[in-house]
Amino acid sequence: MKTKDILEETFMALSSNKIRSGLTMLGIVIGIASVIAMTAIGTGAQNSISASIQSIGSNLIIVSPGAPRGVGQQVNQGRGSAKTLTLADVESLKTLSGVKAVSAEVSSRIQVTAKGTNTNTTVDGVTPFYPEVRNLEVDTGTFITDQNNQSGAKVAVIGPTVVTDLFAGDSTSAIGQTIRIKGNQFKIVGITKAKGGTGFQNPDDMVYIPLSTAQRYFSGDQYVTSISVSALDSGVTSQVQADITSKILENHHISNPTSADFSTMNQADIIATASSVTGTFTMLLSAIAGISLLVGGIGIMNMMLTSVTERTREIGLRKAIGAKRRDVNIQFLVEAVMLTFIGGGIGVLLGWGVSFAITQLGILQAQVSISSVLLAFGVSAFIGIVFGYYPAQRASKLNPIEALRYE
Repeated sequence: MKTKDILEETFMALSSNKIRSGLTMLGIVIGIASVIAMTAIGTGAQNSISASIQSIGSNLIIVSPGAPRGVGQQVNQGRGSAKTLTLADVESLKTLSGVKAVSAEVSSRIQVTAKGTNTNTTVDGVTPFYPEVRNLEVDTGTFITDQNNQSGAKVAVIGPTVVTDLFAGDSTSAIGQTIRIKGNQFKIVGITKAKGGTGFQNPDDMVYIPLSTAQRYFSGDQYVTSISVSALDSGVTSQVQADITSKILENHHISNPTSADFSTMNQADIIATASSVTGTFTMLLSAIAGISLLVGGIGIMNMMLTSVTERTREIGLRKAIGAKRRDVNIQFLVEAVMLTFIGGGIGVLLGWGVSFAITQLGILQAQVSISSVLLAFGVSAFIGIVFGYYPAQRASKLNPIEALRYE
């Protein structure tokens, strides 16, 4: 048979019962659309998380108190809340080669109130180097100064989300007003520029106060909850991280690194961990969505077997006038592949549309990759061949005489 004849016969066979063909393709359509949409959402989430992590600082290394744990071990509940890091550690890190800036923090989640309003946000005691380390910019007013830290001044710099929560978004009137934190009044001296972000470490939803003030009124000691270090460039980040570990071990008189009472993590580590988590969830969701592809393949096999039964006399007639087993085999196999290809094409468009809608609604910047589209068509062709092979073989093996007698 010529290719043109095969395609014409395929079109006639599939269009003779449009509803059945459409329902058969539905499983493939849903499966392909789900896989593409889930992959796009997963990729978008991974890119968004990476961008958020990159925005918290430049070549950033974070030192946290508490003993680190190895992979697979129980999470240390004291990590981050232990009291092992001091201002002496902060000063010693400033002398290391490759260090651009160092800033200590005393951070906690506290209820903050203003005139008739309140919000639960992160209050972060910081030093004047914090904006340089964390790529933070002041939109209005000034940031925490050395003088503020030395005098333990009750001044605060707030993020745009806090401005919205406490002052209905009126940043012009917020400067100079007072807020109350644990019974202490703080004067607002600055508002930071919006950076975007979510969760407990959203830089837009934070209140910054002098480190000495936070230690005096909130933590009640001289310890810090974390130390942020900015390396000169990405090429020396790993070396700086190793030097930081050695220096603090020396400060704390610890000879065995496995007994360290602190842990360090750089941006690459954070991004790798976040990417691993989002990648695993993306694969899991895609695998669940892929189950519908299996169901769709079974539906195609069921339809093709039914088609073989209905067209038994037609097959017998074709063989009687000279059609070979190969011709009949190809005819039914092409019909199965065509079903999956059409369903795959519709599924790609549907998955792309869902991803576009999610992006336009501002839920997430979903990103459809060419590889996922090519994979979708490849899977469609594979399903058509695998689930169409048996019905095609069964049709090609029919005895022409018995087939012509079939009622």
